[in-house]
Amino acid sequence: MPTPLPTPSPEAAQHSARLVEFIRRDIAAQGGWISFARYMELALYASGLGYYTAGAHKFGEAGDFITAPELSPLFGRTVARQVVEIMAHSAPHILELGAGSGKLAADMLAELEQLGSLPDSYAILEVSADLRARQQALMRERLPHLMDRMRWLDTLPEKFSGAIIANEVLDALPVHLVHWRDSAITERGVALGDNGFIWQERAISDAVLLHAAQQIKVPEDYVSEICLAARGLINSLAQRLEQGALLFIDYGFGVREFYHPQRRNGTLMCHYRHHAHDDPFFLPGLQDITAHVNFSDIAECGIDAGLELMGYTSQAFFLINCGITALLQDTSPENLRDYLPLSAQLQKLTSPAEMGELFKVIALGKSMSNPLCGFARGDLTRSL
Repeated sequence: MPTPLPTPSPEAAQHSARLVEFIRRDIAAQGGWISFARYMELALYASGLGYYTAGAHKFGEAGDFITAPELSPLFGRTVARQVVEIMAHSAPHILELGAGSGKLAADMLAELEQLGSLPDSYAILEVSADLRARQQALMRERLPHLMDRMRWLDTLPEKFSGAIIANEVLDALPVHLVHWRDSAITERGVALGDNGFIWQERAISDAVLLHAAQQIKVPEDYVSEICLAARGLINSLAQRLEQGALLFIDYGFGVREFYHPQRRNGTLMCHYRHHAHDDPFFLPGLQDITAHVNFSDIAECGIDAGLELMGYTSQAFFLINCGITALLQDTSPENLRDYLPLSAQLQKLTSPAEMGELFKVIALGKSMSNPLCGFARGDLTRSL
């Protein structure tokens, strides 16, 4: 029997009920049906109610999942080594998308200061007022003398040169669910049932989505995701980037593995209090909803938008290429109190059985003539 999911507090349950009612009204206003992408958008980002816009803790032991920056300071310190190289061949500016708790920004800036390579500015694009406040509090606590370099943005800048970083951002973008069956293609959306939300399929009315679905070859009776929002984000970033590189770190696959015959129910996954399950209708607003990233789609969109594919590899190879093992050696093995936890963290970040192989790193650049050190070995572009 599957492990039962934890019961929310009465206050959390009431919060979820308010979001459910908000989504119900949206479905009714749209004629009784919305795409799953719309449902996911509301569940995660509805103002003051969605998972990422409300105040509950999301990251770390007290939240619903642990990201690499939360797991170890080695992650941010290592990514900083790649950022130094990007800035050296573009401009001394960093833009982070969706900075979560702010741990990655703090760890990177601390390392960049040690390396004598601080950026002139570190901007964070954050849609959540609650997360923005937490990021600002963390920066004031850890690096108050660098606050004059920090910027928080509501929208993308019109022009940008430097390094753009996004860790576990693409997986949280709303996805459309598509069903290929009996030589027909339908979109799986959300309607209202007697006891809550229900799945309901309709013909695809969005021409862009239909065209994308028609290009994908899968077996009969196959359900999976298409993320048009990711394409929109890549296009927007490409238009604004004058010189530099985009660095996306996330879990996912190339197209052949993403739409593998054995993955016939897609990659949609929900995270609640460190439990993973596949019911996106469970306690909306209290759980994360994600889908794996189709990195082939990201690469093709970037190239079509005028960017160059500068590298694609596993998180393990990327971190090792950037020198994570050398950073561990900064701590003496004789100092067991500090060395053993860091060694265990490195193992989780790089092990194939942990985050090392499932998580990938892709770099897309503009006017960058130099190769990036993070992709020196372990090239996976053949799998795109």
